[in-house]
Amino acid sequence: MITTEQHIDPKLIPILETVSDPEIPVLSIMDMGVVRSALIENGIVKVQITPTYSGCPAMDVIGDDIKKALKDAGYKSEVELILSPAWTTDWITPRGRKALEDYGIAAPLGAEADKDVLLHGKRIVKCPQCGSTNTKMVSQFGSTACKAQFQCDDCLEPFDYFKCLK
Repeated sequence: MITTEQHIDPKLIPILETVSDPEIPVLSIMDMGVVRSALIENGIVKVQITPTYSGCPAMDVIGDDIKKALKDAGYKSEVELILSPAWTTDWITPRGRKALEDYGIAAPLGAEADKDVLLHGKRIVKCPQCGSTNTKMVSQFGSTACKAQFQCDDCLEPFDYFKCLK
C-alpha cells in the first residue's frame, strides 16, 4: 500500500467533506484521497489536489467546487493541482470503499489481484449487488476509463469495477 502524508487543517475537513466527486457523487473528495494539503495561510485557504489520473476531466469541477464550499464557509481560497506523487487507489478511505460498494461499484483490489482479474480473467471481483465472486469482465472500460465493466453470473447484474491504480 502506498501512502503519503496529508496536511489538512482539522477546521477545514468538514467543509472539504461536503465536496463530492463529480463522477461518483456518493464519494467526497476526502474519501477519494485527492486532497493532499489544505492549510490556512495569511487568511487564505491553500488547497492542493491530485488528479486520480493525469488529464482527469473532473479536476476543474472539483477545484471550482472546493472554492465555492470554502467561500460559502467564509474563506478565500486558492486551489493548486499537483501531479507528484501520483494518486493511487490506496488513498481511497475505508469509508470511500464502502460507499463505492453501496453505490454499486466494486472497490479496487490490490495490484496483483487486479492484474489477475483484468489480464487473466480470474473471478475474484465481488458483485456489489449480491456479494458473489462468480463475476466476469465484459469490457476493460466501464462508465469511465478508471473502471471496467463486469457482470455477475449469479444475479446477472452488470456493474463497474474500480481499477487499481498505482
